[in-house]
Amino acid sequence: MDWSTHYPAFVCEDNSNESSFDMPTKPMGRPLMKKKVEFADLGCGYGGLLFSLSTLYPENLMLGMEIRVKVEEYVREKITALRLQHPGQYQNISIIRMNVMKFLPNFFEKGQLSKMFFLFPDPHFKARKHKARVITNQLLAEYAYVLRVGGIIYTISDVKDLHEWMVRHLDEHPLFERISDEEAEKDPVIPIVRNETEEGKKVERNKGEKFLACYRRITN
Repeated sequence: MDWSTHYPAFVCEDNSNESSFDMPTKPMGRPLMKKKVEFADLGCGYGGLLFSLSTLYPENLMLGMEIRVKVEEYVREKITALRLQHPGQYQNISIIRMNVMKFLPNFFEKGQLSKMFFLFPDPHFKARKHKARVITNQLLAEYAYVLRVGGIIYTISDVKDLHEWMVRHLDEHPLFERISDEEAEKDPVIPIVRNETEEGKKVERNKGEKFLACYRRITN
C-alpha cells in the first residue's frame, strides 16, 4: 500500500534507500514514510471521529474505512478542503473505501495499530444476519493480529442487544481484557467516541442510550 498519497506531509524528505534504524523500511518503489497508521476507524461513516481526533493527536496517522462510495467520497473531499482551509492541520487523517470484514489484514502489519474504533456499527438485527456483524470470533482474531499489545478497541452502540453481543465475544476472546469504566472515563478519546460521530449526535438528539465498552489487547 502506497500511503504517500494519503499522508503527503508525512513522506520523508530524503527518500534514498538509506534509512535510520528506527525508520520504517522503504517498500519497493514507494516513498518512505515517517510514520505508519496507528488509529483505524472501521466503518467511519462521515468522519466525525477522525476530524475530532486529528487535532488531538496531530502526530498519529489515522485511517477511516468505509464501504459506501458516496460517503467515502464526501469524507475524502472534506479532508482535502480542511487541509486547504487550515494549513498544517488534518494532514494525519485519510480514508479508503473497503470491506473491513474481508480485507483488513491486507492493509496493516502485525501489531501496527494502537487504537481501533467500532462506533455505532450496523446491528444486523435478524439472526441470520448476525454473521455480518463487525465483531465475531473470526474477525477478533484478525483484530488481535493488527492491534499491538496494550492497544485498545473502542466499541459503542445505542442498541443494547448489539452491545451485549460485542461484549460477550470480546470477553470470551483470550487476547482481550475489558477496561474498567473508571479507567475508560479517564481516556481523552471517550468524549469524542460518545459525542462527535454523526450517529452519536443523532442518538443524543433522540435522547437515546449509548452503551460503551473498551478492551485492551493483552499478550498471548
